[in-house]
Amino acid sequence: MTLWTDADESTEQPRVPLSRRRVLRAAVGLADRDGLDALTMRRLAQEVGVEAMSLYHHVANKEAVFDGVVEVILGEIMAAVDGVEAPSPEEDWQAALRARILAAREVFLRHRWAPQVLETRTTTSPFVIAYFDHVIAILRAGGFSFDLAHRALHVLGSRALGFAQELFQPDSGQNANAEAAAMMEQMADRFPNIVGMLADAIHDDPDGTLGFCDDQFEFEFALDLILEGLERRRAATA
Repeated sequence: MTLWTDADESTEQPRVPLSRRRVLRAAVGLADRDGLDALTMRRLAQEVGVEAMSLYHHVANKEAVFDGVVEVILGEIMAAVDGVEAPSPEEDWQAALRARILAAREVFLRHRWAPQVLETRTTTSPFVIAYFDHVIAILRAGGFSFDLAHRALHVLGSRALGFAQELFQPDSGQNANAEAAAMMEQMADRFPNIVGMLADAIHDDPDGTLGFCDDQFEFEFALDLILEGLERRRAATA
């Protein structure tokens, strides 16, 4: 006969109750590990160890999951931005905004699938509104009129949040290098300028989204051009 003791009871791990937050954090983890295509209700249920029907008490459907993971990612962005050490906007608005945008970008680099989901949402999250309200506050503190701040948001676009839609966005760095090499070999006569540019720029960047060039450098290069141009316009209208 096996005797059940208090010591045996103490070794049992308490079951974590299912909640919307737990479901959404599991969804983010699943997408990070296996990609966005893996984020199905069946796979998500397996991830949290329940039957798929149990999920519907917390998320109505897959679209609700997507809305929720956007909330999670944007919450991470707000926390990252709030923790940034940077000059005050009154002292140096460019440095203040640049630091916050790059902090937001670090979050998207951890969740590379997230921009794709964010761009498909049909309603604007309150987190997005709060983020851009803060961007406008920085611009205003730096001496921008509301009109110029409005135009600055149009110029920055999604780059203000830390990501940009690339002209070419291959599946992986390895594929990108192979495609670039094939173009250089087969189309040098037909497209000499593209081939010349690729020959000068191509290198291994396995962590990048472009593969054949340093996308972090390109992001910062474009961001700096925008911020410098906006500062010139602000100074001219001051």
